[in-house]
Amino acid sequence: MFRKLVSAIIVLVLVLGLASAVYADLSVGVKKGDWIEYTVTTTGTPSEGHDIDWSRMEVTDVQGTSIIVYITSRFINGSTENFNSTLNLKTGHLIDDFIIPANLNAGDIFLDQNLGNVTISRSEQHTYAGAARTVLYASTSQNTYVWDQATGVSVEATSVLPDYTMHTIVEATNMWQPNQGLDVTVLLLVVVIVVIAIVAVVMAALRYRKKKTSQ
Repeated sequence: MFRKLVSAIIVLVLVLGLASAVYADLSVGVKKGDWIEYTVTTTGTPSEGHDIDWSRMEVTDVQGTSIIVYITSRFINGSTENFNSTLNLKTGHLIDDFIIPANLNAGDIFLDQNLGNVTISRSEQHTYAGAARTVLYASTSQNTYVWDQATGVSVEATSVLPDYTMHTIVEATNMWQPNQGLDVTVLLLVVVIVVIAIVAVVMAALRYRKKKTSQ
């Protein structure tokens, strides 16, 4: 009996230790004022409340692992719906996994109270909202998720349900800046310098030819 009790205690300690290790790093990657907007494309016949074509999420406050967000959804008929919600990275209250812990890597686990333990399957480099980002992937039987690694915010998701398929992808955000091409001012300056250099060479050549002819 004593041995069984000791064994049970050891197992409990190991399980608690493992759980602590799994959920130890709950880094919050967003701050008050951060926002992100999505384009939503649906095929088939979505259920009521899921016939959305655009949405926006703004972080209104962060308190420890709790993140308060204000969400606006626009429906296909043009009407909108607004609501506040509180996400919690520690308890796994993530709604549709809008935000997960930041800076996770392939193989890391986070808690979703509806799905249980979710494992990051891989990380890749892709362009979202005009910038190259490192993103994380995870999948369930019906959903495929993509999150920005640095912020933990969702950037793309696909849900395949019996009656419809919904694809959501970020279109704009203030959490990172689009990659800039060659600045127009710089380009014009380069063109002006090149033109001046050509003119100078031509004038020098003309002077040389005129001087040689006069001799």
